[in-house]
Amino acid sequence: MDIRHLTYFIEVAHHLSFTKAAQALHITQPSISKMIKLLEEELDVILFHRSAKQIELTDAGKALLYQAEQILNSFQNLTSELSDVINAKRGSITIGLPPMVGARFFSKIISDFTANYPRITLTLLEVGSQEIQVGIEQGGLDIGIVMLPVDDSIFESTSIINEPLMLIVSPEHLLANQSLIELHQLKDENFIFFKESFTLHNLIIKRCIQSGFTPNIVFKSSHWDFITEMVAIHFGIALLPKTICQDLNPELIKVIPIVDPIIYWNLGIIWKKDRYLSFAAKEWLTFATHHFNTKKF
Repeated sequence: MDIRHLTYFIEVAHHLSFTKAAQALHITQPSISKMIKLLEEELDVILFHRSAKQIELTDAGKALLYQAEQILNSFQNLTSELSDVINAKRGSITIGLPPMVGARFFSKIISDFTANYPRITLTLLEVGSQEIQVGIEQGGLDIGIVMLPVDDSIFESTSIINEPLMLIVSPEHLLANQSLIELHQLKDENFIFFKESFTLHNLIIKRCIQSGFTPNIVFKSSHWDFITEMVAIHFGIALLPKTICQDLNPELIKVIPIVDPIIYWNLGIIWKKDRYLSFAAKEWLTFATHHFNTKKF
């Protein structure tokens, strides 16, 4: 027995006529009669009482009709839902976002994606890059936004932003009027850092050590806007991506390019290698990467 058997049976039951059912299904009358006969043999019951002038459902036929309609309805709903999933009309995605990038870089993408796919649920988790990688590896997150590179034996990735870090200081700072800063010039400064769960934390320390000093970290935060506020009151200096620095108030914060070395902030989208990605997640990846490929920062 398959769905086709039940479909033919339901059509005959509704019309109480093999001929009319065959016409409605666009098949021959002998074909539908044969299919009903096979169904009766499989179930070992008589489904229709046949007479010269008409047919009518037997008790077994009435029982099957009720169940068959339920089954067919469920199958049609399943087919419809699978179509929605395949066409990315519904689903759910859990995305890890570092607090630094959420509002600045992804609010527009999330808003546009939700408008285009209202039946796809986005769940956002704001944590550092290292926690995001753990979440994706363990299966708690579908997709993450992190600093690259990552372990390519574990993750697939695509780069979306690659730009330099800039030095930010208060207008009263001794370096505020410099046009360029070499990293080693900051060896005696007090640094405000992102917390250890952020890849930038370790990256900046590594570059400082390569330049001959270990940075003196006086404060750590998970939020770039709070870091800039601390810099504005002359509590310390900080390094932030160029795009974020472009939005800072020049009367409160001075932005200076860093050279020798230039430290790049390479942001990418990652997902677990060899793990199934839902149709919704694939659609979000396509949507987001297209946005960044056409976006001018």
